[in-house]
Amino acid sequence: MHIIGAQPVRVASDVGAVSVAAPTDRREPPVGRGSSSKRREHFWTAVIADERYRDRVSAVAEVDGTIVGLALAGPPSDEDAAWAQQLYALYTYVAYHGSGAGSALLAAVLDPRASAGLWVADPNPRAQAFYRKHGFVPDGTTKVDHGVHELRMVRPGAPGIT
Repeated sequence: MHIIGAQPVRVASDVGAVSVAAPTDRREPPVGRGSSSKRREHFWTAVIADERYRDRVSAVAEVDGTIVGLALAGPPSDEDAAWAQQLYALYTYVAYHGSGAGSALLAAVLDPRASAGLWVADPNPRAQAFYRKHGFVPDGTTKVDHGVHELRMVRPGAPGIT
């Protein structure tokens, strides 16, 4: 398995497929809940190729040329964000849970020295345990987004780095 920056030419089919299948496997909402696979492909193509999203960092995990996971991070979107970066998506196929793919993807898109935040479906004990393992803790903030209950988790930065 190796981690690479996501390329627009591959995203339409491969990354779109991961974003469709993985959320079901992990009990997290798919991108654009209720949307078609085509809409998800367009979404990921835009995130990776569109100038409006140049401040985002994306990566995919590949095994034998097949994308098995993806991650997306960038500047915080929350108005009250006190962290430097936000994880927007991290999906892997269930067959790759525990393989190191998720950890490698997280490391590829987030600066480990800088503070970070994310939203995770609640309940989703597996994902929450994964993020705790990587230093994230719930900050007590919750929301309901498109009918999905979510919990905000944050990770402090290294001393002297926000």
